[in-house]
Amino acid sequence: MKMLRNAAFGFGLVLAAASAQAQTWTLESSASKLAFGSIKFNDLGEVHSFKSIDGAVAEDGTVTLGIDLSSVETNIDIRNERMMEFVFKNAPRATVTAQIDMGALETLGVGDSTVIEADGVVSLIGNEVDLFGDLFVLRLATDKVLVTTDSMIFLTTADAGIDGGVDKLKELADLPIISRAVPVTMRLIFDADS
Repeated sequence: MKMLRNAAFGFGLVLAAASAQAQTWTLESSASKLAFGSIKFNDLGEVHSFKSIDGAVAEDGTVTLGIDLSSVETNIDIRNERMMEFVFKNAPRATVTAQIDMGALETLGVGDSTVIEADGVVSLIGNEVDLFGDLFVLRLATDKVLVTTDSMIFLTTADAGIDGGVDKLKELADLPIISRAVPVTMRLIFDADS
């Protein structure tokens, strides 16, 4: 969820890095990825992701990112179902919103990159969490930008309000420990709409 937030402000920044000629941008969902990790038994790490995300950047720099929570992919079907029921409480979506300065990166040429600071708000099962992180922005073409996390971003299950759901997963899987610090990474590609 937190990762979702980072993704949202990340793609907004990406759009800002592209040409100011395009007034709005749309996330290229099939080429973008939002992933998060979990650690159990102290030393067993696993990578999970959301298969369906969407997003856009408006003319005024408002960034919105939507995450289809039912698309969570943990590579174990029963765990996917348990994530939806107990962690996400069958909520259909999580959203990330952010505001960016569309003119701040307009001088970034094709092939040029930069690192920018970003912040946003993630809305998940009735909770809102502030997110902050550094994003790497690469202008792939005049009408396409790539945004990724520049360094590891960590979120906590307490901040996201999902500790109870994680406790239930731990109980069902008979696990002594599931880490409450969640590493999040993202790869977001935005296309200019005009």
